[in-house]
Amino acid sequence: MKKVINDPSNVLNDMLKGIEYAYPEYLRKIEEGNVLVRKDKATNKVVIISGGGSGHEPAHAGYVGYGMLDGAVCG
Repeated sequence: MKKVINDPSNVLNDMLKGIEYAYPEYLRKIEEGNVLVRKDKATNKVVIISGGGSGHEPAHAGYVGYGMLDGAVCG
């Protein structure tokens, strides 16, 4: 059986890094936590961040971008 999980203890970090690598011009992962944020910080608006519980990650990371979330906290 094939698995897309390299190591179960690193699955969340691996998923967030994968999303960051797929969209390097738009997103960056904050290394200190399970957080994905927009690279272009909007200084003239309220920042909107969403999060989800364990088992749903990285669901909210897909909504980070222009006109959507400014960040997603996973897990």
